[in-house]
Amino acid sequence: MDDQVIKVPESDKTLTPGKLFYNWFAANIGVMGFVYGAIIVSYRLSFIQAILAALVGALSFLVPGWVAMIGQREGVTTFKLSRAAYGTHGNKIPNAIAWFNMVGWLAVNVITGTLLLVSLFQVIRLPKNNVTTLIALLIFGSFVLLSGLLKEATLALIQTWLSWIFGVVTAVILVLFLVKANWQVALAAPSNSWLSGFLPAVSIVAAGSGISWSMAAADWGAYVKPTTKPAATFCHTTLGGAVPLFILMAGGVLLSTIDPTLAVASNPFDAMYQVLPSWIGVIYFLVAAGGLVPQCIVSLRSARINLATIGIRVSQRTSLAVHGVIVILIPVYVLFISGNFLSNFELFLNFLGICLASWVAIFLCDSVMFRRTGYDMNLMTTASPVRYNWGGIVSWLIALTTGFMFTNNAVWSGPFAHGMFRDNSLGVFMAAIAAVICMVIVKLIRTRQLNVKRVAE
Repeated sequence: MDDQVIKVPESDKTLTPGKLFYNWFAANIGVMGFVYGAIIVSYRLSFIQAILAALVGALSFLVPGWVAMIGQREGVTTFKLSRAAYGTHGNKIPNAIAWFNMVGWLAVNVITGTLLLVSLFQVIRLPKNNVTTLIALLIFGSFVLLSGLLKEATLALIQTWLSWIFGVVTAVILVLFLVKANWQVALAAPSNSWLSGFLPAVSIVAAGSGISWSMAAADWGAYVKPTTKPAATFCHTTLGGAVPLFILMAGGVLLSTIDPTLAVASNPFDAMYQVLPSWIGVIYFLVAAGGLVPQCIVSLRSARINLATIGIRVSQRTSLAVHGVIVILIPVYVLFISGNFLSNFELFLNFLGICLASWVAIFLCDSVMFRRTGYDMNLMTTASPVRYNWGGIVSWLIALTTGFMFTNNAVWSGPFAHGMFRDNSLGVFMAAIAAVICMVIVKLIRTRQLNVKRVAE
């Protein structure tokens, strides 16, 4: 769509609430949900706390629901709306974050697909070592590149069928987990602190789910039929993402009672494969790996489009080459040098969560405080007179700094990351809170300036 054409054409607004729900459901019914369950368990929560953390974390999709509703109301996609909050040039900040988000998740999907194949190699008695891991990486990477030759419609059809098959097999596996779960161990697990255990578990799940997906929410919301009630867009977006994620995370929590090593396993899928009957494990992992391929292709194409919105225009061949190198180097580091998928995944979610929580908090505050009567389309064109909206930009920088000051991990230690903020992801929440406070101050300053101007007139 031409950059000067801000609103989505009425003829393109064809999404129904049911289709919207399915899109979000299909995008979130993936094997990574079990990994989130393992991450929740790593915070040493009681069974009730873990299930509640899964529920609250899944409800972070209230944020994409809100953003989608704005997208439907304005008929404008996410990053064109974001120009109002940051300015046309200042908006390159969230654009860059979105690119990092897409490339990071692309790398995560490639790593996940590789680990799934490594676990499947047990069927043909191949040993688990660097050689077989490299073979798995080459096989999965080749499928991704070859699938890039397929048309969008073909990829969508494949993804639809794989989503249905994955959903059916997942239901069977969840029943197996319910039967095999060690309920005595689960219910006897002691509770951890609600502040330093429960909240960090919620924040890391929210960072990788609702907060991360908020950057794409208006992209779908803008294509919803105009006759659809905003409440329907909100509910179908929220439930479409939250329902499958919560069910899968609960399954991951149950799985940890069967295999306690899940929370610390370098390959959580290997631990999962060990507790499944071999026949269903093969089907499930093959479908899960296959379902990741179309997601990788979509991420590759989206990353190229995102670069273009920043102002970096490259050919499809150059984009594939550049992004291909990046998403191979990252898996090589994680799989062969670091050797621990879960710890690196949490590190990625931590950094990503702080950046995106700051962005979406400012985006929503700007919408509520300054756009209640609607967005000025002139602010979203490249010819906009507001190149830098310093209120949004400075608020983002302060929120980002605040988040990192309360964060410590393997590569960073903030000066205030002590006590309840030590070794967890509460910096994500601190960044969002700081963003809201900054935007309230911006609102007060602009209101005062407006009042002074009126008095002067």
